[in-house]
Amino acid sequence: MKKRKAFDLEDRLIDFAVRVIAVAGSLPANKVGNHISGQLIRRGTSPAPNYGEAQSAESRADFIHKMKVALKELRETRV
Repeated sequence: MKKRKAFDLEDRLIDFAVRVIAVAGSLPANKVGNHISGQLIRRGTSPAPNYGEAQSAESRADFIHKMKVALKELRETRV
């Protein structure tokens, strides 16, 4: 069993993006599958770079805003 570091959110978000890409790739290659796949890839891969942006936030409020954007994308992916 892999021991988790105290702050491994970036690694977990990257792992999540990889899994989302795998799921999107398994969808049928038809109009609906392509649409859903595109949405999943856009939403499911954006939290990791959004988290990276938050790490260089200019203020606490900016950090919170950028993290909320990442959370929004995660929620949209879940739905």
